[in-house]
This record gives sequence, structure tokens and C-alpha cells, in this order.
Amino acid sequence: MRFLRPLTLLILLASSVRADVGEVVDLALVLAVDVSGSIDPREFALQREGYTAAFRDPRVIETIRSGTVGAIAVTYIQWSGWVEQRQMIGWTRLKDTQTATAFADAIAATGRFQEGGSTSISGAILYALRLWETSPYPGRKLVIDISGDGKNNSGKPPDLARDEAVAAGATINGLPILSSDEPMMDAYYRDMVIGGHHSFVAPADGYARFGAAILDKLLREIAQAPSGRAT
Repeated sequence: MRFLRPLTLLILLASSVRADVGEVVDLALVLAVDVSGSIDPREFALQREGYTAAFRDPRVIETIRSGTVGAIAVTYIQWSGWVEQRQMIGWTRLKDTQTATAFADAIAATGRFQEGGSTSISGAILYALRLWETSPYPGRKLVIDISGDGKNNSGKPPDLARDEAVAAGATINGLPILSSDEPMMDAYYRDMVIGGHHSFVAPADGYARFGAAILDKLLREIAQAPSGRAT
């Protein structure tokens, strides 16, 4: 499948990375989006639209700028089965309206790396943890932001991956999407997925509410972020 990434967006993001390499951030945030078989094209589009709108929202930009450093690093990944993950947008330092809007535009232009597949929340967690090691922006806290609508059915149990990530210093927050098929996904995420300092579950009551849920969750995550270099 061909991914739609306008050249101008890639140039802008690349120049931002070159300019800011090594600069400290208040938070390193991995956005991990479910693209497994339970996600149909409409649902995928609603997820993408939710993240896009959130990073264009002035409240998110204001919260980023209110931190001690006034910047966060974000990367956007898609995940499905145990070995099916892809970093769609690399680590990007967001510090103002221009950089946040460029990141939102990049999400809007990003396609889906695969159609279908099993659901491995544990694989997504461990992949996100490895990406933390590649970030050029030192920060005290890593947050892995898992969104999805199904239970883990591939790879190791998610609570084992969660415990590994928490032991490494990460926090995992969950955005379970509730549906008639999985009405108790919030309880599952609370028991099996989230962990670490100030971790929480922010359920979306169906895909129509996904945009509001991700906005609320981003504001909370960014506001909770400590500042300073990793030690």
C-alpha cells in the first residue's frame, strides 16, 4: 500500500529534527495505534482523525508550552500481531504551534501499513520500549499510549510486557475503545495493560468518541510529565 506523505511535510519534520537533536524534553510519548483485523477502514480513519485534531488543538499546544522545558518528543506507530509493528512517524520534537501542526498534518497524511492481522498489545509495548532507546531527545519520562478495541491474542501476555516496560521506567496509559463486542475493554486494560507512575485508562465509548478521549488523555499526559534529563 502506498503511504501519502507530502514532500513538504517530510522536509519540515526532517529540518525540525536536525535543528533539535539532543535537546531535552519534558516527555517522550509513543502513540501506539491498533490496526489489527478488528479495525475496519472507517474505524482506522476515525482514530487517525482523532490524533490529528488533538495535535491541532490550542489546548494541547498550550499544555506543551507550559512545561518546564516547554517541549515534548512524540513518535507515531501502528501495530497488529506479535511481530507486526511499524514506526510511521519518527521521533519529533513539538514545542509550538508550527511543530505541533506539522506533526498533525503528518498523521493525517499517513496510511495504514497493513490490513488485518492478530492483536498483540504486548508486542506493541515492547516495540515502543525499544523505540525509546532511539530517541534523540533526552527526557525523564516515557509514556506509551496504547489505543485499541480488542484483547491480546498474539505473543506473550500483555501484563508481562507491561511489567518489563515499567521496570525499565516507562508508564503505559490505555485508550480502550468500547464496543458491543468488547464492552469491558476498560477493565481489561486496567488489569492487564496499564502500569507505571500516574498510569490511567481513558476509555472511548465507541469510535465516535475517540477524538474527545484522545484529546483529554493527551492533555492529562502532558500536564503530568516531569521535566529534566534522563538519569
